[in-house]
This record gives sequence, C-alpha cells and structure tokens, in this order.
Amino acid sequence: MHPVLKLIAQRLALSVLLLLAASVMIFVGTQILPGDVAQSILGQSATPQALANLREALGLNEPALSRYFSWLFNFIQGDLGTALTNGKDIAESLGKRFANTMFLATTAAVIAVPLAIFLGLLAVRYKDRWPDKLISAVTLASISVPEFLIGYVLAYFISVKLRWAPSVAMINDSMGFFEKLNTIALPVMVLVLVVLAHMMRMTRAAILNVMQSAYIETAELKGLSSFDVIRKHAFPNAIAPIVNVVTLNLAYLVVGVVVVEVVFVYPGMGQYLVDHVSKRDVPVVQACGLIFASVYILMNMVADVVSILANPRLRHPK
Repeated sequence: MHPVLKLIAQRLALSVLLLLAASVMIFVGTQILPGDVAQSILGQSATPQALANLREALGLNEPALSRYFSWLFNFIQGDLGTALTNGKDIAESLGKRFANTMFLATTAAVIAVPLAIFLGLLAVRYKDRWPDKLISAVTLASISVPEFLIGYVLAYFISVKLRWAPSVAMINDSMGFFEKLNTIALPVMVLVLVVLAHMMRMTRAAILNVMQSAYIETAELKGLSSFDVIRKHAFPNAIAPIVNVVTLNLAYLVVGVVVVEVVFVYPGMGQYLVDHVSKRDVPVVQACGLIFASVYILMNMVADVVSILANPRLRHPK
C-alpha cells in the first residue's frame, strides 16, 4: 500500500476508535448524573407505580451495557431517539438547529480565515514594528477574554448604545439572507474574535519559522522585496501548519458555539443542548454530545489528512 494511503487509513481507523471512546464517555457521563430521570420528569409528587412504569418505558431497568449498544446502533442508523420532555423525534428537532449552527459557524469562518491569514502576513512583513506589536496585542487580548464576556460587552456597546445590530439573534425561515446576516452580526463578531487570534499567531509563527531557511536568504539576495519573498517563497512552504490550525479552529467554530448561542439566544444546537440539560432530557444530551464529538473528530481527521498531503516529509516517511 502506498505510504500516503496507509497513513490516511491509520487516521480513519484512529478517528473511529476516538468516536467510540467518545460515545462511551458521553453515555457513562449521562448515566452517572445524580438523581432519577423518571423522578425529574414526573416531579416529586409522582407515585411509585408511575415511576416504575416510566422507568420501564424508558428502558432504564435494562442493563447499562445493553442500553449503550442499543443507543449506539440506533444512532448509527440515524435514529437519535425521542425527547423525554415533549415526545418529539430528536433527529427532526435537531435538523433545523444543526443547519442554523452551521450557518453561524460558516459565516464566522468566511470572515475569520482570510482575515487571520492577512493579519499574519502583515505581522511578518512588519516584524517587531508597531503593526506587528499592535496586531499581536489585540489578538492576544481577545483570546484571553471569555466568549460570554466579549458577547456581553459587544451587545452593550453595539446593540444597546449604538443600536447597529440586535442583541438577540433569533432567525427564522421568513427572513432574507441579508436580514439573517444582520441578525447574527454580534455572535459572528464574537466567534471571529475568539478564533482569529489563534489562527493569526500560528500563521505568523509558521511563516517566521520558514523565513529562517537558506532559500529565503537567497531570494532576498536576489533583490526581491519583502512582500514578494513572503508571498512567493515563505507562505507556500508554510501552508501545511497553517491549514492544520485553520481546520482545527473550524472544528472549534462548530463545537464551541454553545456559549455564544446561549448568550445571544440563537436557535442552534448549543441552545437546544443547554435547554435540555436543565430539563435532564438524557436522550437529547446524548445525541447532541455525540454529534459535537463526531464533528470535532471529523475535522481533526481532515486536518491530519491535509497535513499529510501538504507535507512531503509526511507523504514519504522513512
């Protein structure tokens, strides 16, 4: 087998094992929560017979191992179960919310990725001068502040004081595309600020590492400008670590939107998960948790594969 195909097959197998491990952790985590699911659903005034009947209906009397494999096989087949609080099909309820989460994450990615690369190149071009120091200071400050605090600060100034965008990001199908963009402006800004710093700093570090190579010095001795040296020689050879960190941050955009969605009451998966955690709706928590884990593991696998394809040393390992 070709070394590249072998490495990709290894990454695929490892991703499957990680997903199985994540499913075990999610299932065990929901099962060891204190309290009784049936009691939390029916309330403190429920009779012992009603509790026993509900436990039987929910399958809580079956062995934990049997319940885990039944849940996992149903998930693989697309059956996410039924919500305990309202009796609705979880897959149907999650469909629109997952699309909303992807819309929010994609919009943030379209802005954050090119902006991060541009700022990273700009910081390298003016290394140790005021543009580099200003960009580094601002991005380091943004990555050090929690998302919810950034969200509340932006909501106060941009929404309450300036009234440029709504503080509640409630979207629906009746809205047009640009109306939706205006509605999600604040959560998109928060997500961009959070992931921009990491991508920019990694881009800067990767290009500076390449700039120390001998062929960069040769290009400079030929009389090429600093911008041409970076654009033609440094950036193409630093693309592998940049693509890797960009892909990992895209995974964070999908998985890490929970706090942002709650702050701005955005109708996505994160808000759906938090609502049902408070109601102790275990099937919903399990489904959302495994979907988030699947997306994160998939994006990590894509990052590994892209790194292999972009790096000759990984394509031809010794």
